[in-house]
Amino acid sequence: MRNKLFFLVVLFTVFCSCKEAPSITNVNNSTKDSISNNNSIEDLLNNLNNPTSNKIMVISHRGDWRNAPENSLQAIQNCIDLGVDMVEIDVRKTNDNQLVVIHDSKLDRTTTGKGLVKEWTLDSLKTLRLKNGTGRPTHHRIPTLREALLIAKGKILINLDKCYDYFDDAYKIIEETGTTKQVVIKGYNKSVEDVQRDFGNKLDSIIFMPIIHLDKQKNAKSILFDYQNKIKPLAFEIVFSQDTSSVLNEFSEIKNNGSKVWVNSLWKSLNAGYEDDIALNNRDSIYGWYVDKGVNMIQTDRPALLLKYLRSKGLHD
Repeated sequence: MRNKLFFLVVLFTVFCSCKEAPSITNVNNSTKDSISNNNSIEDLLNNLNNPTSNKIMVISHRGDWRNAPENSLQAIQNCIDLGVDMVEIDVRKTNDNQLVVIHDSKLDRTTTGKGLVKEWTLDSLKTLRLKNGTGRPTHHRIPTLREALLIAKGKILINLDKCYDYFDDAYKIIEETGTTKQVVIKGYNKSVEDVQRDFGNKLDSIIFMPIIHLDKQKNAKSILFDYQNKIKPLAFEIVFSQDTSSVLNEFSEIKNNGSKVWVNSLWKSLNAGYEDDIALNNRDSIYGWYVDKGVNMIQTDRPALLLKYLRSKGLHD
């Protein structure tokens, strides 16, 4: 009888342990020979702080969303495993003033819920499931900003989008998680004076990146150099739907004045048609154009493709 009881206990224990699958998996287990993360966080920070480096930094838009739900913890982990330098994620606030990682103001597109994020509490959001790229529910759930920062801590740089208005709340979490050196906050259509007023002395401990829209800000060049003269940002995000602005030929000057140049290879309105999906068939005409212009940070929807290209050219470790 005792032997039978012992056998049942062992069987029950094994059964339970098999059912408890980890929520985050390492995608490198089967792909170590193709792409791997060779950079330490110190290497990434050194590159970020070197405006004239010829090594091009890769930023993955909403994480590796082709292989995991966008803005999920798994999408961030995939980027770490791929060797991406920085992951871009989006921040929203819940009804009970908690910061979560989700792009849209509404839940409908990316989750099994409906309505505005700001009308739900964190506990209620945690009952939802994230959808994959085909719109099907997965086992992944909406992460908090704290969870996202902790999984990235010491492994990858983080760009927080849609976070400017929540900066004070976000800064507390950034400090508590010990990730101040890893986080880049960006803002658009803000003067230097706006940024200095909004961030105050926190500008000394966080990385702020202005977004410069060459189509909408006709005095873009003077805005750029006003920033460089007064707060010396480590990078500028440059947005353009046409490739006619003289600023596109002055990236060397921007870098020599102390700031890296970030562009988005996502879709046409951000890059005049030099986009990832066209790079699938002709990498040199798209990614090569950025290289020739002197860009040294690229945000992409195809991180594995861009990494492979840059590594083939000796432009990424």
